[in-house]
Amino acid sequence: MKKNLNQDFVVGVDAGGTRIRAVLARATDGSPLTEGAAGPGNALTVPLPELTDHLATAVAEAVPPELRPRVSVVVAGFAGAARTSPDEPGRLAADSALNAALRRLGINPSVTDIYGDIEVAFASAPGAPADGLALVAGTGAVAARITARACAATADGNGWLLGDDGSGFWIGRSAVQAALRMADGRGGPTMLAESVARTLLQSGTLPGTRPGSWSEKEREAYRMWLVPVVMAEPPVRLARLAPLVVDAAGRGDAVAGAILEEAAWLLTATVRALDPRPGERLVVTGGLLGPNGPLTNGLERRLEPLGLRIDRAEDGRRGAVALARLTHGAVLQ
Repeated sequence: MKKNLNQDFVVGVDAGGTRIRAVLARATDGSPLTEGAAGPGNALTVPLPELTDHLATAVAEAVPPELRPRVSVVVAGFAGAARTSPDEPGRLAADSALNAALRRLGINPSVTDIYGDIEVAFASAPGAPADGLALVAGTGAVAARITARACAATADGNGWLLGDDGSGFWIGRSAVQAALRMADGRGGPTMLAESVARTLLQSGTLPGTRPGSWSEKEREAYRMWLVPVVMAEPPVRLARLAPLVVDAAGRGDAVAGAILEEAAWLLTATVRALDPRPGERLVVTGGLLGPNGPLTNGLERRLEPLGLRIDRAEDGRRGAVALARLTHGAVLQ
């Protein structure tokens, strides 16, 4: 429903699995003014009250109280949401949380609109494209074919229990699995056994300082300490262990290197599932695929035979603002 059109700011929100980021920008040229951040924003896994609180915190930081009456459009892209259907569960949860957060802050825009995080990530590429392919690899992992700025088809993005192959969570879980395999004799030696333990356990509970020389009793102690600690945390917290794999691979650890190689293959398979066409645009984003991302080079090598044009987007903030500006212009017509 149209409201007050005499407003000249827009807000773009990128609500990912790890954190929410909000940007206040001018509607005229999209130039960002201020930003805010808060906790996780997955519309399917974060409870609605908590999601609302996170959104309110991020938007409050981004929009000073004196400018809140002048916000025309708010567009938010959420992990766990998409524009495939108006009654898609993630989209409904995201819409409810976003509007509750805005009411709390006294922000009454002409339009609020919900996208998936992969849709705003795709729109973050130069020119805010409307059609092509997108791949997000951060805490989770998903690829999508975008048509008219909405997901027409997706591959993976099935969450930590059923998918997200090659994601930060997948890499972190693989690190723990490799450490446990070393401890019980199923796997070869790896630096990950010690680095995982030092990250997750109190130093006083470490069974030893040289994993390669553990006795059978120390190996069993390692497992008995580590497994309960991992099980007590939300599964997606394993994503924070991904940097340990990157570090170990950089120091020549064969087990860690193999994990990163497999992750790149899995992401390539996810893109292939969408039947990409030579010359088609592919926008990649997420912490694993940035300019210095640990999977960037490996993925590009594997995608080269497909003939795709690869663009990188830092995240979905720019795309959310671009979509908000497009909506603002449509409302004013």
